[in-house]
Amino acid sequence: MSGHSKFANIKHKKEKNDAAKGKIFTVIGRELAVAVKAGGPDPNSNSRLRDAIAKAKSNNMPNDTIERSIKKAAGNLDAVNYESITYEGYGPKGVAVIVEVLTDNKNRSAANVRSAFTKGGGNMGTTGCVSFMFDEKGQIIIEKNDDLDAEELEMIAIEAGAEDISEEEDSFEIITAPDDFSSVREALENAGIEMAEAEVSMIPQTYTELTDEDDIKKMNKLLDMLDEDDDVKNVYHNWSE
Repeated sequence: MSGHSKFANIKHKKEKNDAAKGKIFTVIGRELAVAVKAGGPDPNSNSRLRDAIAKAKSNNMPNDTIERSIKKAAGNLDAVNYESITYEGYGPKGVAVIVEVLTDNKNRSAANVRSAFTKGGGNMGTTGCVSFMFDEKGQIIIEKNDDLDAEELEMIAIEAGAEDISEEEDSFEIITAPDDFSSVREALENAGIEMAEAEVSMIPQTYTELTDEDDIKKMNKLLDMLDEDDDVKNVYHNWSE
């Protein structure tokens, strides 16, 4: 077992997001709609939808809200016109930042993301300027509890195709190849193992430290502005908080 667990970071994000569930549910609702349009409303035959539902549940989205979103998308496929766009850039001191958006207005999203970079003491770059510093991996975080058997967890994950498992003080982190993510997540779900976080993620190869208070303040402003934008689906960075 090895790796770099970001569970503390995820807990911080989830606590912060508890005050803004509407924003999370808006983004997940869009992901559900895009998944339905891509592969239909039946999760049994649509793995992308199964993954989106799992993400919704890990963010405490009520089942009836999930079902409503799926039915709404299935009944109005022509209205589902969200586009996935990825922006890349730099925060203070060259911190690498990747921003994924799901939007129905490219111009609005580009302007908002650019503004966040500028006000956060950074700048947007060209496609590919920082993504080479990250690895795309399935990432599953499981909070430790008394009922969880580490050896059993490792066996289930490895048999389902996981690449690596790391054990930290308060969590386990499971890493998979993107193509194996769904099968590993489903194996854990079928075993009744609760996941704090489960999605395909961009994991930094190296991390950048910020020591100057002004740089830290600016980096937090950049992340907060992106966090508050309804179009922003995911933000990845290599700041070692």
